[in-house]
Amino acid sequence: MKLTYAQTINRTLDQLLQQEEVVLIGQGITSPWYVGTTTVGLLDGHGPGKVIDTPVSENAITGVAVGAAMAGLRPIVMHPRMDFMWLAMDAIANQCANWFYMFGGQVNIPVTIWAIINRGGEQAAQHSQNLVAVFAHIPGLKVVAPSNPHNVKGLLLASVNDPHPVVFVDDRALYAMEGDVPKEPYETPIGAARVAMEGDDLTVIASSWMTNEALKVAEDLKGSISIEVVDLQTIKPMDVPTVTGSVRKTGKALVVDAAWRTCGLSAEIVATIVEQCPRAQAARLTLPDLPAPASHFLEREYYIDRDNVRRAVMQMAGGKGSRRTGPR
Repeated sequence: MKLTYAQTINRTLDQLLQQEEVVLIGQGITSPWYVGTTTVGLLDGHGPGKVIDTPVSENAITGVAVGAAMAGLRPIVMHPRMDFMWLAMDAIANQCANWFYMFGGQVNIPVTIWAIINRGGEQAAQHSQNLVAVFAHIPGLKVVAPSNPHNVKGLLLASVNDPHPVVFVDDRALYAMEGDVPKEPYETPIGAARVAMEGDDLTVIASSWMTNEALKVAEDLKGSISIEVVDLQTIKPMDVPTVTGSVRKTGKALVVDAAWRTCGLSAEIVATIVEQCPRAQAARLTLPDLPAPASHFLEREYYIDRDNVRRAVMQMAGGKGSRRTGPR
């Protein structure tokens, strides 16, 4: 059936909450202002014992979710703005990520940490941060980042069913995107990337919202530059064989990452390519090492979009492609 990305999350959560051990917890979890339409009707359908709207206390609610996971539940703890997950870092990095190892593998922590990215709309530096690389850096955490309605369902189901903590990265820019989604449950394997479009001249490696911008560029330049688009789907553990296999085929890789440049995800991917594909050419397109601006006009220069990706691809491909698809 055809569903939006937001509707898919809603229906998947509804399916998950039918499991006795699954609970949904978070601040503003019943408010469209916080979570759009992703949780509409869940409180009425499952009750306050399963859908728990909390006070504003990121560290406390994450700690409660971690404790519930240790006690045998499978909590989904929602953070409506990834920016404020800094306040939950003790529960995430010191507790959640480490308990399995500190107890010699005897205690699993099957918690899904639902992290929502907001960007644009003049929300500025404290409400527009993409912290994916921070969580991917922490041992003991898995990190996934869906890019469309089909894999948002598969990755959400896989995250909740995983015996270990998973940071489920959700980008609000995707909420209106439509796609075909099977009604029955299915999982998108954690740790598996997908080749979203095949090509021969250059590989673009992306995740989440940026995958779709890359696919648009691949369509724009079809016939002049043959672009292979690799959608990571899982940030950690990364599917290195799929990434490097594509790069070996094309000989060129552009990593597109809608986050800061220094010590970011793009640096990790480029380093992996350099180590495993030493003859390949690798470049990256990222945000500058600056906080997000509040001005609408500055936002247009700050964030990466289809035009930025197109220009970077054409530059890397040596100017191949129609100039009519160049800078705006």
